[in-house]
Amino acid sequence: MADNKSVVGGDHPNLTFRRYKDNDSDHGRWIEDVVSSGLSYICPTYVHKTPPCQGSCPSGHDIRGWLTIARGMDKPADGSPWQEYAFKRMTMSNPFPSVMGRVCPAPCEDGCNRNEVEDPIGINSVEQFVGDWALEHKLSLLEAGKSTGKKVAIIGGGVAGMSAAYFLRLKGHDCTIFEEYAELGGMAVFGIPGYRTPREVLEGEISRIIDLGVEVKLNTRVGKDVKVEQLEKDYDAILWAIGATTGRNLPIPGADAPNCVDGMSYLRAFNEGRLKYLSGRILVVGAGDTAMDVVAVARRIGHIEHHHEKDRPENVILGFTVHDVASVAKRQGGDVWIVYRRLVTDAPATKHELDAVLHEGVEFHDGLAPIEVIKDEDGQAKALRVQPVKWTDGKMENDGDEFDIECSLIVAATGQTGNYEGIEDFDNGWGLIDSDKLYCVKDKPGHFVAGDAVKPHLLTTAIGQASVAVDSIDSYLDEEEIPKRPKVDSHHFNLLDELRSRHLEPEEFKQDEHYDDWGTDSSNYAVHNFDDRANAEIIPHEELFLGYFEYDPMHRRTESLVGADEILNNFDERFRCLNEEQTIEEAGRCMSCGMCFECDNCLIYCPEDAIYKVKDSEHAIGRYVATDYDKCVGCHICAEVCPSGYIKMGMGG
Repeated sequence: MADNKSVVGGDHPNLTFRRYKDNDSDHGRWIEDVVSSGLSYICPTYVHKTPPCQGSCPSGHDIRGWLTIARGMDKPADGSPWQEYAFKRMTMSNPFPSVMGRVCPAPCEDGCNRNEVEDPIGINSVEQFVGDWALEHKLSLLEAGKSTGKKVAIIGGGVAGMSAAYFLRLKGHDCTIFEEYAELGGMAVFGIPGYRTPREVLEGEISRIIDLGVEVKLNTRVGKDVKVEQLEKDYDAILWAIGATTGRNLPIPGADAPNCVDGMSYLRAFNEGRLKYLSGRILVVGAGDTAMDVVAVARRIGHIEHHHEKDRPENVILGFTVHDVASVAKRQGGDVWIVYRRLVTDAPATKHELDAVLHEGVEFHDGLAPIEVIKDEDGQAKALRVQPVKWTDGKMENDGDEFDIECSLIVAATGQTGNYEGIEDFDNGWGLIDSDKLYCVKDKPGHFVAGDAVKPHLLTTAIGQASVAVDSIDSYLDEEEIPKRPKVDSHHFNLLDELRSRHLEPEEFKQDEHYDDWGTDSSNYAVHNFDDRANAEIIPHEELFLGYFEYDPMHRRTESLVGADEILNNFDERFRCLNEEQTIEEAGRCMSCGMCFECDNCLIYCPEDAIYKVKDSEHAIGRYVATDYDKCVGCHICAEVCPSGYIKMGMGG
């Protein structure tokens, strides 16, 4: 093959027209070598696989599905706005699109095959636009299912508990949320600063779930105000979604000082409006997303040099007092440090959050392992003693003499645990609840769990676990064995559902009439020539024809990065939503991995005119083209030029 470096849309190494590299002469699998003189007995079939964005999403979003709607390819059958249609598709798996479009670190974008071309699809951006549009136009969620008469108690009103309530109502089960605090939302309210998730957005998405008929009991702690035994009598199943709302203290001497606090308590004090300023240098130990929120808040609220003893920040964080609003006028810029034992390049925080806090004036001191909190004569922490370290082959080694960093407040952001007072039987010893892969609590029939109580992770993980747990609850309530989950466990596109929505579903199969039928290409009782492998396979970029896609960088949301000199008292939302035109264009960048996006390549390049468009009256997503097997010669060209990897050779001709 000639050394042709021709690319589409510019000089980009990944955008080559060719499937094969220079000097690639190794023979493939002999079983696949079936073409002789341009002919074979193997004909095309249409194979649906899971795209990597969906495979990377802990909540199993049908991302490709709602991007297909946003780009205008999948049009609503009832003529409703595309945003409403996309919202319905989104909320099949996630009732919080506006929130998640803002705060999710987007593992889906990390997995996106478009990374092999230039930039990933701005999935969060499209999700935020649709979610905000739905709130603005007061859209409701999917309707609750027909009542089953079954009742489920949900312990905890955070994202996991609220999502579980939503999925339970879709199945027709009644549910009651028992929430310890005075409002719903959990860590989405108390742990994430409001400038990242506007409260009206979160409250709007919570209200839609409650409107489905969810009973809520606030200021009610299970284990104290109501006993587990009583819930077991009153409800048919119990879902634990209590989260991990308590931060872990530093495991070093002196960490019991009153001004050595945990990140969860600190963020709760801020989000409840009690903590309005700090004092002196603030040291934050840890470099995850919680640490980023802690330091970002610290830079925004600043510090006051002289204050009353009762107004010390730790007294506010520990709940002993509340800051006076009048004193806010005295605030100055905060002196905020991150102390991390590994290198900054190893920080587990989302990269854009880390970059943002550094831009805002936070100092990052890496390679320092905390070894002791140094106290003054009053028992207050006055410094953090650290040991410089280096890492060799994953092992930490001392790298210099220890020294003290003076400070006024130390915030530990190194992990979270749950509060099991009154429910000690559920504590696995690590402040979490043990469960199996189906989110059944071990050795406690009728009890299920989801969210951070399983293991602290992302909000989208809590949503996904709630969905799986509700499926398990549904089987349990029906007194059925809880089935195994598929290998690729997501809310997959279903061709039959798509056909039914357009009244194109196959006719009823009558065994006595069709038992001896051979072949289904001309039958109306079967979906011919379609193979759904989405439950088992994620399609890699190697199966796509990347040369089809022009260089088209991501439409990025405008980010209002604030410098160190302007950050004090700046609580503006960081990301500005794309407009409708930008959203549609961004969705149009999707490569529709594992599903036809109607590019016409197979129609254009088929030398025998064997591939044809289905009639407009029969058209649906996944049913755009078909093959005339009387004409097909098995040349494989259609599969070679299919950009999305949807066409495979496998039908016997």
